[in-house]
Amino acid sequence: SENYDERDSLDSYFYGNAFEEIHNPRTGRLYDVSLPANLSGVQVSFVRLRARNLWRSGANHSLFTIPPLALPFPFAKRVDLVYQNLGNWSSNYYSVPGYKFVAPVIGFLAYDSNKSSINYGLIELKLMGDDPIIVHFPDIFVEENGMKCVRFDTNGTLELSNVETKNSCLVRRQGHFSVVVPYYQEKKDKVVIIIKWWMIVGIACGGVVGLIILIVVIFVAYKWIKRKRIKNMERQTERNEGLDTIWIGRSRMPSAACVRTQPVLENSYLP
Repeated sequence: SENYDERDSLDSYFYGNAFEEIHNPRTGRLYDVSLPANLSGVQVSFVRLRARNLWRSGANHSLFTIPPLALPFPFAKRVDLVYQNLGNWSSNYYSVPGYKFVAPVIGFLAYDSNKSSINYGLIELKLMGDDPIIVHFPDIFVEENGMKCVRFDTNGTLELSNVETKNSCLVRRQGHFSVVVPYYQEKKDKVVIIIKWWMIVGIACGGVVGLIILIVVIFVAYKWIKRKRIKNMERQTERNEGLDTIWIGRSRMPSAACVRTQPVLENSYLP
């Protein structure tokens, strides 16, 4: 397919850059490969290993741990390993139907270092022991349900497997790798977020409404108690003094039935 051809060309381009930029590389030393500005965000590194050292000690570079008892196939005395981290370019070259990436696509490929730069000799690494290759994904900070490891083979096929250990995948062949989750999980997470948001809004609104109701209840209770207290005072006054009462507007006022003492002038003068 067109996408597969683009990936194959990209792999060849990375190795070509490494082969042309790094002359007479020291065995066992990891080199960073320079890339043009239009591939900003992509990281490529390169290391040359002797087959006997790969068999005896394996390799632990970049984000990959290759165990001992690994051999190049077809056999080569020296092997060039090219490590890739596609970063934000991952989804431009790779995709998994029904899944989304939660980690960048990273990969490693082995080449026969004796081949010329015109005919890049892509080879395989065969594991003769029981230990797998460990692929590390340090950028995964949380575990999500349905997480799967995905391996993209150099022939264009892909394989899905379970995530065995935290932030790591266990594989037995080279290629490109990432971690994916189903799209429905993303939708489910959005629904959960919306529900939580509405719960918070509901609690906040409920708190405001409850506060308003409490204020109204307190106000009504205060008015009722005040009115009851006034009525009690009026009733007590009526018991203590036998005064008549008259209504003036809406207020009831005490009124004497008669005048007890006649007014007398202090200095009366009769002619």
